[in-house]
This record gives sequence, C-alpha cells and structure tokens, in this order.
Amino acid sequence: MASGSRPADAVLSAVRELFEKSGGARYGLTVTVFGQVLEQVAVKYAPGAAEPKKLQLWQELRVEELAMARGCAAGHEIAWQDFLIRYREKLYDIARGITKEDSSARDLADSVYADLYGTSERQGQRLSRLSSYMGRGSLEGWLRTVLAQEFINRYRKQKRLVSLEEQGEDGVQFAAVDTTPQGPADGRLGAATDEALERLTAEDRLVLAAYYLDNRTLTEIGRIVGVHESTISRRLEKLLKALRRQVVAGLQSRGMDRNQAEEALEADVRYIMVDVKRKLQENPSAAFQQNKGSD
Repeated sequence: MASGSRPADAVLSAVRELFEKSGGARYGLTVTVFGQVLEQVAVKYAPGAAEPKKLQLWQELRVEELAMARGCAAGHEIAWQDFLIRYREKLYDIARGITKEDSSARDLADSVYADLYGTSERQGQRLSRLSSYMGRGSLEGWLRTVLAQEFINRYRKQKRLVSLEEQGEDGVQFAAVDTTPQGPADGRLGAATDEALERLTAEDRLVLAAYYLDNRTLTEIGRIVGVHESTISRRLEKLLKALRRQVVAGLQSRGMDRNQAEEALEADVRYIMVDVKRKLQENPSAAFQQNKGSD
C-alpha cells in the first residue's frame, strides 16, 4: 500500500515545491489550482507519460512566469501590476521591431494587450489569451510569437481583401471551389501529418505558415520572430527533416513498416511540405492553436 502511494506522493511533493518556487500565492493561486495548471501542461506535452517524465517536464517550466500569467488570466490585480511593469513596454518594443512603424506598432500592441487582458467572457469565464501560456519557454518569447501571429493574421486578411478587390476591378471571374478530395488515399498519412504538426511549437507553425502560405521572405520572417534570415533558413530545413521523421514514426505506429512508410512519403521530403501546406490552407487557424498556447 505504501509503495503504491509513492508516485502520488512524489507528484504532490513536486507540486508543492514548484508552487512555492513560482510565488503563485502572490497572485491568488493555491497549491490545488497550480497543480491543475501543471496537469494541463502534462496532458498537452506528455500525454500518458510515466510519472518521472511528467516530473521532469514540470521541472523545466518557467513556473514564476507561468504563475503570473495564470494570475493575470484570472484578473488578479497584483499579477497585472507585475505584468505591466515587466512587459508593457516590451510589447511595444517587440511590435515596433515587427512593424517598423510607431503608430502601427502601438495599434498592434494595444490589440494584443486587449486579448491578453480578457475583455470578454464565455459562460461566466474570463477569456484571456494568457491562459494559453504553458511555461515551456519565456513569457517574453511567447508574447513575441503572439504579436507576430497577430501581425501575420492582419497581413493575410489585408492581402486577401486587396487581392479580391484588384482582381474584381480587372474583371476576373472567380471559379467555383474545387471540392474534389485531394491528397493520399491512405488516411494514415494525413493523420500522421496532423499529429506531427500538433507537436510543433507555435513559433514553428508560424514560420511554416508565413513562408509557405504567405510567401514571406526569409528576411521578413526573421524580422517578425526576431532572428537573422540565415537562422530562419536553417530552421525551415530542420523543420522539414523533423516533420519527415515524425510522420514516418507516426505511420509505423499506425501499422506500416519502415519501407511502407517511406513509400507513403514517396521517399521525398517535398511531399511532406505539400501535405503540410494543404493542411494549413484547409484550416489556417489551426496553424496557430499552440500559440495560442504551446509555449
């Protein structure tokens, strides 16, 4: 009986230790609530994992920033005071780095700030984007991704509206949407690709969508996420290789052997990108769902 309780004891002890480290009590959190937050992180990033792996994941979290973000999401006044002191100006600085223009930067930052604060409710629950922060990376890095995503969304919407208007003025007749099913007949490849995409961080999904959907240049994407264009080039290459490995592994877990999995990919990594691009086009908002909370 005692030995069977050891894993549960270890988890409870870890939760208490991390709660103390987080300073969550300052933001109105309790050990129980913080434990629920940690379990949410485990379910998202280590579903079904054994206790040691889950505990290791928790030890790697930015628990102080996680606690402050969840306090803000709950509308705690002190949490917001601390957030404003640390990040209000950084939001504008990051936005200015993305837009390269002061008024646009302020508009972008204010829009994101409203989402972070939570100006609406659903079923009596405050809707704050900060509830999506999972503590895996720095809160500042997560905020950069949120701003970049909002910038990309605005760009995409504007580009779509301008394109339709210009083509309409030129007398272009828009063809009916082709609803013929596309892609591989074996649904396992699509499922494996979806699974691989879900495992990407929000910023990686942002980079893929910006490059393959919006046709952004490496320089533009580098400016958006705050790195050099050569870093984006290497990152895209690594992303495609990693996606290929994960899709192959996903196909094998669905009953294919290695050779069958390779054949399903046509032994060419370009197929992966075609399928990824198709799926991002089918559901562009899904490209950012981790942002909304994957970090």
